[in-house]
Amino acid sequence: MKKQYMISIAVLIVMLFTSLFMGCQSKENTQNELSFTLETYPRVDGSTVTIPLSEAIAAKLTGLTVDEVRPYILHNKTHQAYLNLINKKADIIFVTSPSEEELALAAEKGVGLEIVPIVSEAFVFLTHADNPVKGLTLEQIRHIYAGYITDWAEVGGPDAAIVAYQRPVNSGSQTGFLELVMKELSPMNPPTERIAAGMGELIEAVAAYENVPDALGYSYYYFVVDMWGNEKVKLLEVDGVYPNHGTIRSGDYPVKTAYYAVIRDDEPKDSPVRQLIAWVLSKPGQDLVEEAGYVKIK
Repeated sequence: MKKQYMISIAVLIVMLFTSLFMGCQSKENTQNELSFTLETYPRVDGSTVTIPLSEAIAAKLTGLTVDEVRPYILHNKTHQAYLNLINKKADIIFVTSPSEEELALAAEKGVGLEIVPIVSEAFVFLTHADNPVKGLTLEQIRHIYAGYITDWAEVGGPDAAIVAYQRPVNSGSQTGFLELVMKELSPMNPPTERIAAGMGELIEAVAAYENVPDALGYSYYYFVVDMWGNEKVKLLEVDGVYPNHGTIRSGDYPVKTAYYAVIRDDEPKDSPVRQLIAWVLSKPGQDLVEEAGYVKIK
C-alpha cells in the first residue's frame, strides 16, 4: 500500500514537471512561430538609432529580406514617434526613454504608456581623435556642460576652450543627456551653432578640425559605432571604463541606458504588439538583437 502510494506520488510529480515543461516549450514554440505579413504587421515607429533593429525584427517575423521590408518601416525620430503612439497613429515604437514633455502630453491625452526595455545601451561621449584626453569622469562631464569647466587644460588636455555640442530639446539623445548625465544640474544654454539637429551632424561637428581638436559631444553607442562611424572621432572613457559590447553587457560602463518598446497600456493582453514584444525578449529575439549589432538586454 505504501509502495503504491509512493508510485502515485512519483507519477504526479512526473506529470507536473511534464506539464510545466510542455507549457514552457509551447510558449517557446509560440514565440518561435510568431509571424506576420506586411499587411498584419503592427504599425511601427521609432528613433533613428533603432531603424536597423526595427528592420531586422520585421524581416525575421515576415520571412522577408531587410531590403523588402525597409520601405514599410518608417521611423519619424523619437519625439514624433511618441506623438504618433499617443495619437494612435502607431501601435508600437522602438525608442529611447520619453522626455518630461512627452510624458505630460500622454497624460494630457489620457494615454498611459507601457515602457519595456528590449536592448542594452550606453550613453557615450566623443571628441576628436587627435585630442590627447583619454577619458573624463562623470563629474567632469557634468561640470563641463554646466559651464564650470571651460578649458581642456583643466582635464589634462591642450590649452583650448572646450566646444561642447548639444542636441535639441525632445531629441532622444538630449533627453538621455538630461536624465542620465545632468540630472538635477542644469546645462548651460549653448549658442545656436552648437546645437546639432541630428546625431550624425553632431558627430561630424566633433570630427571637424579647426586649428585644435577642441570639440566634445555625446550620443548612443550603437549610433556612433555601427550606424554612423567616423575615424576622426573617438569615444572617451567615463570613470576609467571604455564603452564597448563587453562593458555595456556587464554593466561596468557607468552611463547605462536601453532602447525600449513602448505601447499604450490599454493594449489587449494577447494583441499582436504584445506578442511582438514577447518575441523580442525571447532567446530567438535577443539572438537577433545581437546579430543586428546591438547588445542583449541583461
